Amino acid sequence: MLYVGAMKQLCTVLAILLPVSAFAASPSTLGPDGGKFGAWTAAVSGSGDSAVCYAFTTPLISKPNWKSRARVMLTVTERSDARDEITLTPGYAYPKKAKVALTVGTQNFPFYVDSGTAFTDDSTAILAALHKADAADAKSTGPKGKPVADKFSLDGFSAAYKAILTACP
Repeated sequence: MLYVGAMKQLCTVLAILLPVSAFAASPSTLGPDGGKFGAWTAAVSGSGDSAVCYAFTTPLISKPNWKSRARVMLTVTERSDARDEITLTPGYAYPKKAKVALTVGTQNFPFYVDSGTAFTDDSTAILAALHKADAADAKSTGPKGKPVADKFSLDGFSAAYKAILTACP
């Protein structure tokens, strides 16, 4: 049953994250237990230079927790031409001029918004922090300018990250 749940989550995530052209190859989980590494899941789509690898998680806590919000994710992506892309998908459309930040331990990292996803220019520092901390907190401007907060577990992050680096060297 855990495997079925992980596969449903994987398919939902890949449907959101992958461009249509990447669906030529079926996504596969990486590692044992349906790609689960603690709170994180690792997956790959494609092969060789066209492979795209993801390590992703969903929040432990979201405030406010409204029912119409779509899936919220913190994701690290590896491609042959783009390494260590870290994104936040909020589960809603960011308003114009939204402020987005990820706090890992005592470090605060700003993100910028593009096409409904938040990205960072500081992947190296964030990755170093993610390997050391237990949790990451995302804060953003939500609909109607209201604050939104999501808490992500980092349990299993290092193992999931290692799995995607191995699959997409």
